[in-house]
Amino acid sequence: MEGCWEMEMTNGSENGLEFNPMKDYMVLSDAQKIAVAVLCTLLGLLSALENMAVLYLILSSQRLRRKPSYLFISSLAGADFLASVVFACNFVIFHVFHGVDSQTVFLLKIGSVTMTFTASVGSLLLTAVDRYLCLCYPPTYKALVTRGRALVALCVMWVLSAFISYLPLMGWTCCPRHCSELFPLIPNDYLLGWLLLIATLFAGIIYTYGYVLWKAHQHVASLAEHQDRHVPGIARMRLDVRLAKTLGLVLAVLLICWFPTLTLMGHSLVTTLSDQVKEAFAFCSMLCLVNSMVNPIIYALRSGEIRSAAQHCLVSWKKYLQGLGPEGKEEAPRSSITETEAEVKTTPEPGSRSPGCSNC
Repeated sequence: MEGCWEMEMTNGSENGLEFNPMKDYMVLSDAQKIAVAVLCTLLGLLSALENMAVLYLILSSQRLRRKPSYLFISSLAGADFLASVVFACNFVIFHVFHGVDSQTVFLLKIGSVTMTFTASVGSLLLTAVDRYLCLCYPPTYKALVTRGRALVALCVMWVLSAFISYLPLMGWTCCPRHCSELFPLIPNDYLLGWLLLIATLFAGIIYTYGYVLWKAHQHVASLAEHQDRHVPGIARMRLDVRLAKTLGLVLAVLLICWFPTLTLMGHSLVTTLSDQVKEAFAFCSMLCLVNSMVNPIIYALRSGEIRSAAQHCLVSWKKYLQGLGPEGKEEAPRSSITETEAEVKTTPEPGSRSPGCSNC
């Protein structure tokens, strides 16, 4: 949509006729509106419940919330929870009910959606770096990744995400710049900058996990050579091989959920989009919601410590409902394959100075 126009009140009128300045962005048919409403409601609700459960389990456990690894996971869960609620509600209101707000309110809404997804990707990058340090530098991990440094990194990431996302609200709109084909009031130069930021974050995630996968591949070769013999660090090798499956799943989910949306965003910068492409983008956007729903399963529910915390809560609630009252003990589970403390501690590498990622 070309030119500068000021958004009017919902169902406003111009010369006595119904006037909606965002009509070029509202392209879904009635059947597509129903599909969007159902999918957004189901995916948003499920994602919100999953991430809320992860947040509760981590924050209610004194053991877990002290570990830097779980601070990053809780940040990811918090961002995905907000993304599920903010995106699903605003997406349905805009595309299904054709709700139009004032310019300030609209930019506040779209900025909030942008911030939650940007913070989610930022949390993924911090989690990737944390695991890279934990697996590749176990002797010095505790000194490198402290709780204080983790909190500082998270604060910086959230502040930067908010600042970048609310730049349109602070005045970087498409007046007099050319408006985006996909987002009302958002200029193409801002969209290009955001795409470059997200591409940089994804490049960091892919490189970090790719390096770990490469190391795991080397360990697979070592296991094949020494499978009948005991060699120092063999348990660590098996740990990396198991972890490679998780990391492969991580990369596959990232590409499936984000690549179509980012590709269409980039395509919109160089050409005029048809209504059919805009319809496809609306449905591809919901894949980002799928990513927020899958993240708790990959990063949290696969963790043995979080599963143990969940079992502890279920037992406590069951006894409470039976009239016995909740237990007051704090769980003390073993680490899972995503946290290498137990394995590395059992079989330290030759020359290691410490048991390894005890906070991982």
